[in-house]
Amino acid sequence: MAFLSGLSAFPITPADRDGRVDTVALRRLIARLGAAQVDSIGLLGSTGTYIFLSREERRRALAETLEETAGRMPVVVGVGALRTDEAVRLAQDAKALGAAAGLLAAASYTPLTDDEVFEHFSTVARESGLPIIVYDNPGTTHFHFTPALVNRLAKVGGIVAIKNPTNKSDAIKSHLADQRRTLPEGFSIGYSGDWNAAEAMIAGADTWYSVLAGILPEACMMIVRAAQQGDAAEARRIDATLSPLWSLFQEFSSLRVVYALAELLDICRAEPPRPILPLPAAAKDRVAAALECLPSDASR
Repeated sequence: MAFLSGLSAFPITPADRDGRVDTVALRRLIARLGAAQVDSIGLLGSTGTYIFLSREERRRALAETLEETAGRMPVVVGVGALRTDEAVRLAQDAKALGAAAGLLAAASYTPLTDDEVFEHFSTVARESGLPIIVYDNPGTTHFHFTPALVNRLAKVGGIVAIKNPTNKSDAIKSHLADQRRTLPEGFSIGYSGDWNAAEAMIAGADTWYSVLAGILPEACMMIVRAAQQGDAAEARRIDATLSPLWSLFQEFSSLRVVYALAELLDICRAEPPRPILPLPAAAKDRVAAALECLPSDASR
């Protein structure tokens, strides 16, 4: 699908300790992404702490986001849940409200088999009618999609894209080539893992699903546009200016760092949902120092 290309920006979902979404703060975040003209918004991803929110709050967050964007850019929304029937209902909600696609992870307490994941995804796609993006996120789900499983899922009607993890930058090019060779034409192939995403885009990936873009979209947009224009040197140059943040992402998790950035940028003063704790003061000071070192065009 054409809208699954370029930069997909994933913001946090500000909420109180009872899990009620702060829609004023959320709309402020979404407005920043609209002003930066990101290619799509990834609402309620892992950074958006979808798994911690009720169905009602997810609907509210999506409705507010769609009202704020007013059709100017597509909104992809997380529809993952532990139970298949719950994921179906969430995907149906998303379709009814007007989301462009659903992002579905293999979330489970009990380890899943490939056949179980195949049935889960197939059922959600079939019963919701919402285009589904396969979310391969073994860092949180502890389930990794094998090439064979991805190929099976790509043949299912309504499953239209994959969001791959990135671990080693030097393996991205061959991984992408393998998926291009085996997946159907038009099946969108994207990557997350911000510190390796520049290399993914240079290699020819369709989409960068970005955590940092949810709070600092301009710098990420510059990387994507440079890569799309074939200017690998410029994409790498800009990416290098963000290396202090990439290091903090890897040390403390991108989720905790982005919450600190939202506060430092005076966008909102939200905390991640418990039991996740905000960064301690010393770590926040390091985030502030990294922010101050960014070039002016990368820190807006």
